[in-house]
Amino acid sequence: MNKLMPIGVQDFKDLRTSELNYLYIDKTAEVYKLVRSGKVFFLSRPRRFGKSLLLSTIRYLFEGEKELFEGLWIHNRWDWGKRYPVISISLGGARSIEDVISDLKDQVEANAERLNVELESRDVVIRFRQLIREVSKRYGIRVVVLIDEYDKPILDNLEQKRVATEIREYLRRFYSEIKNGDEYLKFILLTGVTRFSKAGIFSGLNNLKDISLDPRYGNIVGITQEELERYLGEEIKRHNVDLEEVKEWYNGYSFLGDRLYNPFDVLRFVDSGCVFKDYWFSSGTPNFLIKLIESGNFYLPELSNLVVGEEMMDRFDVENIRPEVILYQAGYLTIDEMIAEEGFIEYKLRIPNREVRQALNKFLLEKMTDDRVDVGLSKGLSRALREGDIEGIKGWVKRLFESIPYHYHTNNPISQYEGYYASVLFSFFMSTGYEVRGEDVSRRGRADIVVLARDKVYVVEIKTDAQEPAIKQIEERRYWEKYEGAGREIYLVGINIDSEGRRVGEMEIRRI
Repeated sequence: MNKLMPIGVQDFKDLRTSELNYLYIDKTAEVYKLVRSGKVFFLSRPRRFGKSLLLSTIRYLFEGEKELFEGLWIHNRWDWGKRYPVISISLGGARSIEDVISDLKDQVEANAERLNVELESRDVVIRFRQLIREVSKRYGIRVVVLIDEYDKPILDNLEQKRVATEIREYLRRFYSEIKNGDEYLKFILLTGVTRFSKAGIFSGLNNLKDISLDPRYGNIVGITQEELERYLGEEIKRHNVDLEEVKEWYNGYSFLGDRLYNPFDVLRFVDSGCVFKDYWFSSGTPNFLIKLIESGNFYLPELSNLVVGEEMMDRFDVENIRPEVILYQAGYLTIDEMIAEEGFIEYKLRIPNREVRQALNKFLLEKMTDDRVDVGLSKGLSRALREGDIEGIKGWVKRLFESIPYHYHTNNPISQYEGYYASVLFSFFMSTGYEVRGEDVSRRGRADIVVLARDKVYVVEIKTDAQEPAIKQIEERRYWEKYEGAGREIYLVGINIDSEGRRVGEMEIRRI
């Protein structure tokens, strides 16, 4: 394969005309289906998932740039005789309402100049309304409006609720002009990371169709397994890398379509000579999660055992930040299963793949232990779990707690919340890359943590300042029974924590 990986290339025209011979994974069949099925759409996907390139592709399609689509699925199916003017807006970061207004003013002006129309009002919202109307009148045809990262100014200010709310209210006015200009519009698509409640930012846009969880458009961005093998499989095999290992590391995102890869991950992976690393995760860290942990409203072991109602999936708003919802929308959780019973819909969520599981929990572990966790701790525990090394497991867990400085326990708000010790241990086990289940349900109750390390199962119970050994509860309630008969070695792990001494007290491990 002689194609160059288009890392960071978001303009479809640049990608298709560059002398650098970029790879393009053909999504035009999905684009064709979308633009022929309605008028006003919204799509939410995690960052770096291909949303900007999707909008750019749609722009050049409506502008009739036929030569750019040579050799693609849509080339012989599109009516190139019709060309539509396109208004394209992409919101950047902002620290104030003034920044947002200035940014929108510049972008409305740039669109007006490109489309050769004059605007009169000084008010940016009114100028946007005029832009839609005047462009349609000038060209004698309806207009296409594409808005990328519609929510970024709000997300950048979540820690400043007053500013975030002020920006949200202004953007609500701005987006309402799309509804007001309906008679002049041909097609509208807004994209972003979050699905703000329709009663919030989109309250004036009641004809909006949210396709974020519509299976028909589940694959419109992202890379399917079939696409990976067709476009990149030869190059991956050339580096003697097993496709199943690539799948374990990077596949797993689901929006009710196929299981997907984040394009940024696999393009960086191939471009770097097929070396396994946390490419997507390291491009942006979830500091917001630390604030949620500090608030005491989030228990980390629940990450692997979350079920949310349908109404929760689009209830994110400035005044109502649910940890599980923002983790899903940000890409740290994904849909494992949709459960439909008696007219009610629920979604079971999970961490999408090994990259996120390992990197997220190493990040959280460092934040909960004052950055005292190095790669050696996780690697050591991983090896001990894999080999069934009982003394090794005890040693690595104790070493973890011994590495946390005393001042961190007394001064940091994270260490004060009730689930601190269980969360530290959960993240430590997760950072090994193995599958870890928190609050694992059995017929006699819930095990705190279950670790599935290849051919071994570890059932873990954690007690803080308890008078009896933690392992006694596992033995009495027989949490391990659900894993019998699967050909795996089963180990019971009881960990007693001395909160006054901030250390592991008694720790016992037995093989069944």
